[in-house]
Amino acid sequence: MSAPLIGEQLVNTLSKFHEDMRTWRHRFHANPELGFEEAATSKFIASKLAEFGYEVHTGIGGTGVVGKLKCGTSNRAIGLRADMDALPVEEANGFEHKSTSQGVMHACGHDGHAASLLGAAQYLAETRNFDGTAVLIFQPAEELLTGAKAMIADGLFERFPVEAVFGYHNSPSLPVGSYSLRAGATLSGCSRFDIRIEGKGGHSAHPDKCVDPVMIACHICVALQTVVARTLPAIAAGVVSVTRIEGGDAYNVIPSEVGMAGTIRGFEAENIQLIKDSMTRIVTHVAESFGGRGEIDFFADCVPLYNDPAETDFARTVLHEIADPSLTIEMETPRMGTEDFAFMLDAAPGCYVFIGNKDETHTEMVHHPAYDYNDRILTNAAAYYARVIEKKLPSSS
Repeated sequence: MSAPLIGEQLVNTLSKFHEDMRTWRHRFHANPELGFEEAATSKFIASKLAEFGYEVHTGIGGTGVVGKLKCGTSNRAIGLRADMDALPVEEANGFEHKSTSQGVMHACGHDGHAASLLGAAQYLAETRNFDGTAVLIFQPAEELLTGAKAMIADGLFERFPVEAVFGYHNSPSLPVGSYSLRAGATLSGCSRFDIRIEGKGGHSAHPDKCVDPVMIACHICVALQTVVARTLPAIAAGVVSVTRIEGGDAYNVIPSEVGMAGTIRGFEAENIQLIKDSMTRIVTHVAESFGGRGEIDFFADCVPLYNDPAETDFARTVLHEIADPSLTIEMETPRMGTEDFAFMLDAAPGCYVFIGNKDETHTEMVHHPAYDYNDRILTNAAAYYARVIEKKLPSSS
């Protein structure tokens, strides 16, 4: 066991794994799998962890994988997490590693997250410059906001207790080589909703004989935009977004039913509940005022992501060690994005950071059909993961 490497030495050492990480990342990107369907991805990750010498556990929370590596005599354990799932998006890229699955692509960079954690896993197994247990968590179904909950419900932290857990996300709004983080509330809580509006269908020439659910949906959509402005305190933040309205299949037929869907977001549980209550009233009573019937269902709730202040200070120290401190950018305000790593941070203290993905050829935001994770940051991310373990679990030798 040699002395741990930090800074440029660590990054340079990890760079020898870069081609492997790139190959793994391209493999994942070309063969994307949706949430809880990551069978091939999980199998490949499990095989690599076993090859590196990890104790491997599969099928956690469905398709989740955990690798354990113990060094020395300490009973302390630290968790590192990466997500694995893709999105139902048709890829618009033309490069060699583009998706081979129609209508499915890695449009959020989870391919890179998983590959960089595998790279850190290989480095940690070869160097073993820590005293304790590294718990590597490969999570399914982040895009569904249910994968972390599924792993936790399946006994993740009872079977693999950790004193802290760390993760990251690539950020297309930050330049390659930079990092960003903040203590406290960092990402919003979120809930998805479905609205069902029932009317009375009929001929489009005779709307007086109908109860038009399309018109009801239009009024509801407009009314929902008053919820945040007229329900939440003026200094509170929240978002209500209707992202889908569906109904009817003919030009001359007023349908009997219309569906709507979308998301709500906020940073305090009480404010999210205020939004839900107000939306329920609007959907119910607007529909009734037109002679129809409206129902709303909320699901896939995700709590706000909260970075523990002490662990954020620790993560900042790690970032300053692996790169010039000027490259670490403090987030001044929370973001309205949602990340189900929040559930893991509810169960154990930790920190979630952002690593810059943007350069001259990587300019698209996540969830865009032309997005691609930047291979240049694989080493940066693996260095962060690896240094977290080595610094949290210092070797006595």
